[in-house]
Amino acid sequence: MAAHIRRRLRKGATTTAVAAAAVAALAASQAPAAPLAEGSMGGDQQTAGGESGGPEDGAATGNSPYYTDLPPLVTPNRPGSSSNLPAATGSAEAGIPASVLAAYKQAERTVGTTDPACRLPWQLLAAIGKVESGQARGGQVDANGTTPTPILGPALNGQGFALIKDTDGGAYDGDAVHDRAVGPMQFIPSTWATWGQDANGDGRKDPNNIYDAALAAGRYLCAGGRNLAVAADLDRAVLSYNQSTEYLRTVRSWFAYYQRGTHEVPDGSGVLPTAPSTPTPSPTPSPGGTTSPTPGGTTSPKPSPSPSKPGGTKPTPGPSKPGDGTTSPTPTPTPPRPTPPPSPAETFGSLENAGTGPLTATAGSTFDERVSVRARNALGAPMAKVPVTFTVTGTTGTLFDGGKKTVTVISKADGTATAPALKAGEKTGEFTVTATAGTTRPRTLTYAASVTARQADKIVRVGDRALVAAPGEKFADAVTVKATHKGVAAPGVAVTATMVKDSLGLIDNDKGPYFKDADGKPLRTLDLTTGADGLLQLPEIFADENPGTYKLRLTTEGGGSVVIELTVQAPEETAPEETETPEA
Repeated sequence: MAAHIRRRLRKGATTTAVAAAAVAALAASQAPAAPLAEGSMGGDQQTAGGESGGPEDGAATGNSPYYTDLPPLVTPNRPGSSSNLPAATGSAEAGIPASVLAAYKQAERTVGTTDPACRLPWQLLAAIGKVESGQARGGQVDANGTTPTPILGPALNGQGFALIKDTDGGAYDGDAVHDRAVGPMQFIPSTWATWGQDANGDGRKDPNNIYDAALAAGRYLCAGGRNLAVAADLDRAVLSYNQSTEYLRTVRSWFAYYQRGTHEVPDGSGVLPTAPSTPTPSPTPSPGGTTSPTPGGTTSPKPSPSPSKPGGTKPTPGPSKPGDGTTSPTPTPTPPRPTPPPSPAETFGSLENAGTGPLTATAGSTFDERVSVRARNALGAPMAKVPVTFTVTGTTGTLFDGGKKTVTVISKADGTATAPALKAGEKTGEFTVTATAGTTRPRTLTYAASVTARQADKIVRVGDRALVAAPGEKFADAVTVKATHKGVAAPGVAVTATMVKDSLGLIDNDKGPYFKDADGKPLRTLDLTTGADGLLQLPEIFADENPGTYKLRLTTEGGGSVVIELTVQAPEETAPEETETPEA
């Protein structure tokens, strides 16, 4: 059985080795590579062999050379995995220097806070860092994460690479003639000027600092509203970094490898890659119809067409001008220039609460608090001129000032957008206010809000005439009360009227005065509502056959209460007048 397993392992390793060798051969020869999985390239697919098919200065790296080493054959043994993988170089290759690994993970957390919809995985940064600089040359960084000497790519002078003239006066790359890719993540200076970050808090945006460079790379990859959990978006992001399908394949390989498991190794002890890419320069026309030689070989001059001889081959019909007898050369189509990613300062990144407090109001009143949000760009800075749409959802009848359920507000210079005041509806209950901004990947914030019943902190009887009725009769005088809140009439306030036994109104009464329901049956508790002026006139009150003194207690939402005395007694009997008997 053991021998059988060993044979299977050897067979699998051999098959994988052949595939790896084939890929390496393709990379070295610049031959057309096998197509990627359907849909993986999206709309950014480049020509095979590493050529971008357009101007190369749109890439973050200027399409500088990179390492083409592929991951080892043996996958890393993920901590906690139940698989018992054989020992091989895989364990060493899976090691990432401590400071470099910390920088990748910190960048993932930071971007996850400011642009959570991007879903940036730190393993993608690790894959790019591996291909660009071998994880900062195996983790050769100081305690702050800065390389001892700058990591520089070759001069981008058009000889085998993009032609990018100096943009930084040599400040980052030491070259005042042409730009060079700089640092562990190999940014060209012009791209760094836009996307550079200060992630380690030292007050500098240093492309040679792994923390600064990793965060800049993360924000760059997320530009344009990408969701890196979507394969097509991830491919577009990697191709925006270096416009080469070979580069994409290599980064993808390391990304999948690191996703299967990694471990931390000491700074300076990472495994260094050895196989750099060797881009071929495009032929440059020279005077006389010749072309510039390609490194490693020569090209033959392209012969000019010979004039036609009598009886020879006729020129192709299609004169460029009527009657001149000449033919027009077929123009070579100019490939479209790739659209560069938008500047991070111009890219909407996130939406956050700008200090909105609890949203609660009584029915019919205006909310004291207004919903306020802050828009931030891809760099996390406040962003102006962002349209933010606020929407009320619920059944309370609450609306914004002006009677609208949806309003759009443009953010100010400090990034804030504040919705109009909310006017509470008449129905109590919960509702929500949603703020939405962005079109490609909208960001939303949802606020819970509530409408409570109208309140009155005081209720009093209007009038002081004694309320008396004979047994079995009704009270002649109606009971009227007025509810107020902070001294102002409180309309629409719920009032509960209850017949009680004690002066505190804690014990309900089952005899004495009563109201009547719709069927004329006795009812000793009623729920009522004050009118527009805070006044409430109670329905008719009747007395049963039990004489005595009773209590009527009225309470309101908000704590107001009053106890009114009701008396049931027989009318006093009037003594007959004495008539005098005349004396005889």
